[in-house]
Amino acid sequence: MHDVIRDMAIWITCEIEKEKRNFLVRAGAGLKEAPDVKGWENVRRLSLMQNQIETVSEVPTCPHLLTLFLDFNQELEMIADGFFQLMPSLKVLKMSNCGQGRLKLPVGMSVLGSSLELLDISCTGITELPEELKKLVNLKCLNLRWTGALIRIPRQLISKFSRLRVLRMFAIGYDRFHEAPEDSVLFGGGEVLIQELLGLKYLEVLELSLGSYHALQILLSSNKLKSCIRSLCLDGFELEELKIDYTEIVRKRREPFVFRNLHRVTMVLCHKLKDVTFLVFAPNLKSLDLDGCDAMEEIISVGKFAETPEMMGHISPFENLQRLNLEDLPNLESIYWKPLPFTRLKEMAVLGCDQLEKLPVDSNSAKERKFVIRGEEDWWNRLQWEDEATQIAFRSCFQPYS
Repeated sequence: MHDVIRDMAIWITCEIEKEKRNFLVRAGAGLKEAPDVKGWENVRRLSLMQNQIETVSEVPTCPHLLTLFLDFNQELEMIADGFFQLMPSLKVLKMSNCGQGRLKLPVGMSVLGSSLELLDISCTGITELPEELKKLVNLKCLNLRWTGALIRIPRQLISKFSRLRVLRMFAIGYDRFHEAPEDSVLFGGGEVLIQELLGLKYLEVLELSLGSYHALQILLSSNKLKSCIRSLCLDGFELEELKIDYTEIVRKRREPFVFRNLHRVTMVLCHKLKDVTFLVFAPNLKSLDLDGCDAMEEIISVGKFAETPEMMGHISPFENLQRLNLEDLPNLESIYWKPLPFTRLKEMAVLGCDQLEKLPVDSNSAKERKFVIRGEEDWWNRLQWEDEATQIAFRSCFQPYS
C-alpha cells in the first residue's frame, strides 16, 4: 500500500506541475511591456491584468490558449494586427479598463469566429467596432458597458451574434448619440439596435442605452426584451411622457411586474419628462439616477398610480432600492406621496432640487437601519418632516456636500 500511495503522490505532483505550466499569470507585476511571447505554446490561461503595458507588438503562437485577461492596462492603446491569428482555441477575451485615451481593436479578430464566447471591452476608450467582428458567430457574452466614446457599431453586427445570451451596453456613447454615423445602429437614438435585438432568441440579460423615444417604445412593446432588461440608460431625448397603459397591464396580466429584472435606471437630460411612474413595475430596482431632467415634478405620480386602484394597495415602490441619486431637477416636488420603508436603501443623494421640501420617510423608515442622505445644507435645513420623531431619527444620516 505504501508503494501505491507513493506512486499516487508522485503522479499528483507531476499533474500539478504540468497544470502550472499551462498557466501564465503576471497580474499586477508592474509590467510596462508585454512579456516575451516565446514559450507560450502550451499556455492555456494567460493573465496580464493590472499592469502598465502600452503596446503589444509581438504575435504569439498559442494554439491551446483558452482565456486571455488584459484588464486594467489603462495605458494600452495598441495591439498588433494579427495578434489573435494563432489563438484558434481562445474562448474568453477580457480587456476592460484598457486604453482610457483611445483603444483600437486589432485587425484579424475574425479568426476567433469559431471559438470566442466572451468578449469584454467595457470601460475602454474604444470608438468603433470593426465589421469583421461579424465572424464571431459563437459569441455568448458581449460587454460594452461604460464605453462613452463608442458611437459606431456597424449595422447587422449585433444581429449576427445569434447565440448571444448576455449583452451589456449600459452607458455606451454616453451623451454622444447625436454624433453616431448613419451606418451605426446607434444612429437615430438606437431604433435600429432594438430591431436587431428582437432577433436574438437566446438573449437573457440586457443592459441598454437609448437616445430616442421611438427606440424606447419599441423596447417596451417587446415582452421578450422587457424580461431581459437589467439596466436602462435614457440619454437626452425630448420625452414628455412615458406612455404605459397601467390599466391594461392589470387587466391582462396576473403578474404586474413587467420590469421584474430591471435593476438600474439612469435618465440624463430628458428635459420634458415629468415623472417615472413606470418604475412601480420594477420591484427589484437597485439604482436610480435622474440628472438634468428639468420638467420632472414627481418620481411616482399619484394621479397615474390612482388609475389602477386595485394595485395601489399591493405595490410598495423601491423595496429593493439601494441607491437614489437626484441631481439638477429644479421642478421636482415629490418622490412619493407617503412614507416608504426603504428597507435596503444605502444612500440618497439630492443636489439642485430646490422644490423638493419633503422626503417620503417617517420614523418607521429608520427603525431597523439608517441610510446616508447627501445634500446641500441649506436644502436640508428647509426640509419638512412627518413629525419631530422623524426629524430626530434622520438627523445623524445627513452628510452635507462640501
